[in-house]
Amino acid sequence: MAGLITTLIVTPLVGALLVSATRNYARALALVFNLITATCAFIIWRHFDPSLPGLQLVERHSWMPAIGAEYLLGVDGLSLLLVVLISIVFPFALLAQRMDRGFCALMLITQAALYGTFTAQNFILWFLFYEMSLIPAFLLIKIWGGEKRDRAATKFFLYTFLGSVAMLLSFLGIYFVNGTFDFASLAELGKTRNVLPGNLTWVAFAGIFLGLAVKVPLFPFHTWLPDAYETAPTGVSMVLTGALSKMGVYGFIRLLLPIFPNEIATLGPWLLTLTVCSIVIPPLVAWVQADLKRMVAYLSINHLGYCMLGLFAATAPAVRPLEEMQAALSGVFMQIFNHGITAATLFYFVGLLEQRRGSRGIDDFGGLMQRTPLLCGWMGVVMFSSLGLPGLNGFIGEFLIFKGSFAIAAGYTAFAVIGLLFTAIVFMRAMQSLFSGPLIETAAGLPDLKANEKWTIIPIALLMFIIGIAPQALFNIFNTTVVQMARLLA
Repeated sequence: MAGLITTLIVTPLVGALLVSATRNYARALALVFNLITATCAFIIWRHFDPSLPGLQLVERHSWMPAIGAEYLLGVDGLSLLLVVLISIVFPFALLAQRMDRGFCALMLITQAALYGTFTAQNFILWFLFYEMSLIPAFLLIKIWGGEKRDRAATKFFLYTFLGSVAMLLSFLGIYFVNGTFDFASLAELGKTRNVLPGNLTWVAFAGIFLGLAVKVPLFPFHTWLPDAYETAPTGVSMVLTGALSKMGVYGFIRLLLPIFPNEIATLGPWLLTLTVCSIVIPPLVAWVQADLKRMVAYLSINHLGYCMLGLFAATAPAVRPLEEMQAALSGVFMQIFNHGITAATLFYFVGLLEQRRGSRGIDDFGGLMQRTPLLCGWMGVVMFSSLGLPGLNGFIGEFLIFKGSFAIAAGYTAFAVIGLLFTAIVFMRAMQSLFSGPLIETAAGLPDLKANEKWTIIPIALLMFIIGIAPQALFNIFNTTVVQMARLLA
């Protein structure tokens, strides 16, 4: 299937052009192109052989031979998992609200950039797609955002752009010494020697680490995130947490860990400390938030912290049983996917409450279970999924991360478990304030889930149950990639 990945990337761009040229039915047309890209993603999945290691469906063409840059695309288990995630999150986000053609066109451009980011296999191409996602996300916040959107959009742009500049300078230094931008070639070099001489290796490591830590975000580089998520429209918040945040975690897996294994191992205790802070501190801050959207934003940092815990535990300098490394890495991959689905759905429900009430303060509601039982019931399911209740999708990844991490970095993992307790308290507080107690007057006229909202939320909620009960379909995608990666790190 030559050119299938390119088709996946180009289709949303064509859709953006057509959507921007139409006056009516922009969202419907954008959803049609999402259906086409989802079909392409399914075809890629069908042609992907999960038993084979390495890249598949590779597209390689000469691009800029003077600097050794190629048009090189391909998918492994991790890339395919993220392609599937994007194909779910974007139509879900477009269904969350009705917006004009400019909004829909920018969303499609963002989608194309993410497909490219997760399938590009050399730095120049990857960096172009990475930066391509920054501009439409900035515009979506700045033009359609709420109060203080200018400040939030500028902060988002500056943090991400400065991190990108640091990464670019680091990779230019690596290229001038090694003469390649290819990820696989640099990973091979990283196994045998430093990619730069002397202390320059640490300088390059710091630049790439900074750019990726901002994107995840990892504590203390997270301060842009609550403002951006709070201010962005509901659909954009869903994309930011469900898809764009995965670029940072993906970069750690694809770039930093294979190219700088010695530096990661040396800084292991410090990196694990930052990760524990990312897991424990955000739910404490979420606990005192009055704004539901800001509360969910801080909890998103907490859940991505679990991914970083599994990654840094798998690269810790301590003795690492191969089986436990594979468990931690499998948990990370599952958590990437499950967090994307669950966090986006939480923002969707916050958007529904805001549409009905005109505000989203946690104290602006009360007794909703009496008036909107379906909305409260399905929202409760998503909250329990985010909390990691067995039988729902959130449990699988968190369990595997803690299983593998406890065997490798028990002390840090024990502290990280406290974050689960704080997260539970945050959700219990939210459920008590929103669903229980007497029905307040201002919420007495709120409608329950409408027909179109049921058709949107029920498939996503059923997917959470399916993954929680029978996750093997997802494991089959990336099992071989996990085994290969664990051997590389070992």
